[in-house]
Amino acid sequence: MTKKMVNGVVSDMTAEEETEFEAMQTASQNAFQAEQDAITAKENLKASAKAKLIAGEPLTEDEANTIVL
Repeated sequence: MTKKMVNGVVSDMTAEEETEFEAMQTASQNAFQAEQDAITAKENLKASAKAKLIAGEPLTEDEANTIVL
């Protein structure tokens, strides 16, 4: 059983509390991974835009939107 602390008292979680806790952990991990994926995608888009600018190739609209003047 998973332990919990409420007002300094340690006790076991009920089955319902454990299920809710695990669901919250999974949701948190999924949200973190989605955020990391979005950051990576933006970094890749910026790198692609930079490479195309250096090579003199046309940018896609999304690549052009990443450039801040």
